Amino acid sequence: MQIILKELQQDELTDFWELAFSNPHAEWTKWNGPYFHNKLPSKDTFIDSSQKNVYLNNPLRKVIWNNNQMVGMVFAYYADEPLEKWLEVGISIYQQANWQQGIGRQALTQWITELFKQSTLPHLGLTTWSGNYRMIALAESLNLKKEAEIRQVRYWQGKYWDSIKYGILRTEWTNKNKTSL
Repeated sequence: MQIILKELQQDELTDFWELAFSNPHAEWTKWNGPYFHNKLPSKDTFIDSSQKNVYLNNPLRKVIWNNNQMVGMVFAYYADEPLEKWLEVGISIYQQANWQQGIGRQALTQWITELFKQSTLPHLGLTTWSGNYRMIALAESLNLKKEAEIRQVRYWQGKYWDSIKYGILRTEWTNKNKTSL
C-alpha cells in the first residue's frame, strides 16, 4: 500500500466525481454526517470550470491515492472562521471495498502530520457521531483524545445520537510519532 495525498486538479474532476458523488445512496453517505442531509453535487455543477469548486486546488482538501488510484479525501476546516485558530480534520473513503484496510489510518496520520507542519496551531480536532464506530476507532487508534461528548444532539433514522469530539496536541503528536515538526 502506497498512500499519497494530493490536491485535486482540474483534469481529475470527472474521475473524482465518479468516485465520490455519482451514487447518492453510496454507503459512505450513511456515515459522514448523514443527519445533515447534504445533497451531493451534480456532475455538471462539479466539473463546471466557470464555478468556484472548493475541492479543486485546495490545500485544506486532498485526494487520497492508494497505489495510484483515487480512494478518498482528507480535509480540514476552521471551526472558528475567520480567526483560524481551531482546525478540525476529517476523512472519507468512498468505496466500501477500501474500508478496513488501513488506508484511512495511514492517510489521516499523514494528514495530521502535514497540517501540524504547515501551521503553528497547538491542537487539531476531529468531530464524529456515536453511530460512526469506524471513525471513533480510527481516532482512538491514532491516540486522539476524547475531549467532549455532546449527548443526543444528532438526529438520524428516528434516533438521537451523540456528537463526539476528539483532539490531539502538537506535543502529543510529535511524541507519539517521534517526528519533528
